[in-house]
Amino acid sequence: MHDVVILGAGPAGLTAAIYAARANHAPVVITGPLFGGQLALTTEVENFPGFPDGVLGPELMELMKRQAERFGAEIRIGDVTDVELTHSPLQMTLNGELIETKSLIIATGASARLLDVPGESEFFGRGVSTCATCDGFFYRDKTVAVVGGGDSAVEEGTFLTRYASKVFLVHRRDRLRASQILQDRARQNDKIDFIWDTVVEEIIGDADKGVTTARLRNVKTGAEEEMQVEGVFLAIGHVPNTKVFEGQLKLDEQGYIVTDSRMHTNIQGVFACGDCQDHIYRQAITAAGTGCVAAMEAEKFLAEVEGRAYPA
Repeated sequence: MHDVVILGAGPAGLTAAIYAARANHAPVVITGPLFGGQLALTTEVENFPGFPDGVLGPELMELMKRQAERFGAEIRIGDVTDVELTHSPLQMTLNGELIETKSLIIATGASARLLDVPGESEFFGRGVSTCATCDGFFYRDKTVAVVGGGDSAVEEGTFLTRYASKVFLVHRRDRLRASQILQDRARQNDKIDFIWDTVVEEIIGDADKGVTTARLRNVKTGAEEEMQVEGVFLAIGHVPNTKVFEGQLKLDEQGYIVTDSRMHTNIQGVFACGDCQDHIYRQAITAAGTGCVAAMEAEKFLAEVEGRAYPA
């Protein structure tokens, strides 16, 4: 029987592990399919406090892991395939093993929707990105493409004009889905050009330079062209990694876990943090902050269950 099990080993999960371990709860952290979450796919991280010269995403996650293990957290590799949250103790299955816990912190994150075209995975982190806030700085005075037509795409495109010399907004339809105020702002920006009725068929580059070209296809005419760009930003949405909790936890219409301001879910003793419940900010630092909150609330819950006074 464990005090705390944490699902996910990104910034939210590992921060929760640090706090829970320092409170002597010996948390078990189950990594999920990708240790480090989306930061494992990121190269340079320059906006995480404490690293004035930047830090590689995988390196930052490894440092968090070592810090959690230093205080007694146990890291277990694997992906939970089944959960039972309707009674106590909470139960889950990992690699065929039944695990029981008094409290659960869910930090399973969200996955960016990808195009699934040639070159996308090859150049991910070397010209292909899913986060303008994270990577925009590296495209100063460069030409980039943003794929998508919703609020996220237009916001990312507008943000990138702070750095890039030109931003092409590539959308498969002939009109945007973004809110009117965002559309107006983008149309008034001289650095943004719109490419309508078009999809990306292939991302081309080389080992030294990274991305150099996007091959485009007009969905109405079938005509193809190659556009010279040095970055391709994907802004076609995220999918929260919450499917295993359907029918037990309250999810919103997009599948994100619904929590209150203290990361409580609708089930007592179950907390959620990071990108699996945050569809607005999706930053490493905000995920870490909610991981801290979730762990402190789990500690408070355990103290109440065990009849102990919770430290003020």
